[in-house]
Amino acid sequence: MNKSIVIRTDASVQMGSGHVMRCATLADELRANGATVTFVCRDLPGNYIDWLLSKKHDVIRLASPVVSNGEGGDYPHHLHWLGVSLEQEIAEVNGVLSQYPVFDCMIVDHYALESQWERQISRFARKMMVVDDLADRQHECDILLDQNYYRDMQSRYDDLVPASSMKLLGPGYALLRPEFIRARNHFRLRDGTVRRILVFLGGADPANETSKVIHALRMLKRTYLKVDVVVGASNPHRSGIQALCEEDENYQYHCQIDNIAELMLAADLAIGAGGSTLWERGYLALPSLIIILAKNQEIAARDLENIGALKIIGESGKISSHQIHEALNECIDEKDILLSMSEISNSLVGHGAKRIQETIFTTLC
Repeated sequence: MNKSIVIRTDASVQMGSGHVMRCATLADELRANGATVTFVCRDLPGNYIDWLLSKKHDVIRLASPVVSNGEGGDYPHHLHWLGVSLEQEIAEVNGVLSQYPVFDCMIVDHYALESQWERQISRFARKMMVVDDLADRQHECDILLDQNYYRDMQSRYDDLVPASSMKLLGPGYALLRPEFIRARNHFRLRDGTVRRILVFLGGADPANETSKVIHALRMLKRTYLKVDVVVGASNPHRSGIQALCEEDENYQYHCQIDNIAELMLAADLAIGAGGSTLWERGYLALPSLIIILAKNQEIAARDLENIGALKIIGESGKISSHQIHEALNECIDEKDILLSMSEISNSLVGHGAKRIQETIFTTLC
């Protein structure tokens, strides 16, 4: 009998698209192995519901917030990302899921949800899996996935999940879309020379760090450089970024594309964010300069920098185009450093979606 999976996750301008994107990768792998998958997503500004539907996923749409829930809420720290109170969230999810047979597994990937939600919703699924990387709240789950690298990753959830929980930890479980798995078959050895740069600072980039990077690259006055600039459909600054790219024939503008792995293969250096794109670049051995876009990206990025897997050039909202330019000038000709970044980051990353799918199915047997 086919396994039935339900996934609770969201995207918005505030939280970006990473949660939905990594869950969609896992959903595709589950579906390819015979499971039926249903998403539960709230209709927030910048949501990816239509994108999920375009990928032929079933989506239960939770109502848009009538009034913003503000920035309040002591616990969890990201509670306001729900857009509604926790009580309303639980009531709505109870209401929609009660119309379905019990699912085999529920997957939750949301910084605003924790053990209280999981206990009250657990009756709708035989097993509960949580995707997290903050390690800042309690979870009631059978499986915990954290695909990020941390110096203390083996112990950071010891007091946050039941002792019986299975923990899938580290970028060996990275949720990579099939395009990256295919792209690795066309892997090319880089020589450390930078001729082409990929700029992608997340699906939303609310602080418009992308425009700062474009200005910084132009300050280099290296007219031979080719630059691919990628933005998501939820980026509120995309028209201005497109206009900047159109001023220079060496810049190519890309919006909400499905071939970013191809651009990573072509690039010699990336300027990007933390989060799940770290593992996509690492899997294809693309050296990266990082702008930390959110607080939750900082610890993992600094731990990776400490082992030489990337270089942090600043934090969103605090870095200027001139500072980005200075950081680029310092490292763009350092071939040995860039090649070392490639090797170290590549050594960390595995094909996680398949491993996780097999774990879920084995757990359900």
